[in-house]
Amino acid sequence: MFDTIFTSILSSGSLTAGKYTLLLCVSVALGLVIAWFYTRRAEYTKGFVVTLALLPAMVCTVILMVSGSLGASVAVAGTFSLVRFRSAAGTAREIGAVFLSMAAGLACGMGCPALAAVFTLAVCLVYLALMSTPFGEPKAEALQKTLNITVPEDLEYAGIFDDIFEKYTTEAKLLRVKTTNLGSLNRLTYDVTLRRTGEEKAMIDALRCRNGNLEIGLAVRTAGESQL
Repeated sequence: MFDTIFTSILSSGSLTAGKYTLLLCVSVALGLVIAWFYTRRAEYTKGFVVTLALLPAMVCTVILMVSGSLGASVAVAGTFSLVRFRSAAGTAREIGAVFLSMAAGLACGMGCPALAAVFTLAVCLVYLALMSTPFGEPKAEALQKTLNITVPEDLEYAGIFDDIFEKYTTEAKLLRVKTTNLGSLNRLTYDVTLRRTGEEKAMIDALRCRNGNLEIGLAVRTAGESQL
């Protein structure tokens, strides 16, 4: 079932229009399946989903063109490596979806459409199953916050809030210091993990006594925000 539909592509001239059409149709169908599964449990944009659907066919065609040619294979590998430096960094979920599409296209390009179909279906089903369960979710996600504290420019902020953080949080990490209001104020951004829910107001009131009652913001930490 999983045997390649041909033993050699370009070197023996066995790539016919019928075989290429079959591989192209299978890779496009698998790309549509992957894109559809991705939209079930993720935020997405139309451009990303369309690209995800077409990527297997693109990879399939590239692999067909370079099979049997070492020089062409090296050139294509270098071209694909440039994509990493010309694209914005994606989330782990997006990167996984791109690799899934590439794997499906590679399998089709090597002449194994049945293997590509089984692999795609299995990965998509496992993906949906894992996304529907608590697997991998942070245990204290509701307690993880991003805290913004505005302080006067002349205030030495290093360690000034340590005792408050010790009382209300299990972890507090300073991520960023940014000047604001023409340099007269500093805005401190922290990643904090609260000890328990229901104490946000008490912590903010304690912080207001230290920062001169200037602006304080507390928000749920979003994915990737801790890297700012």
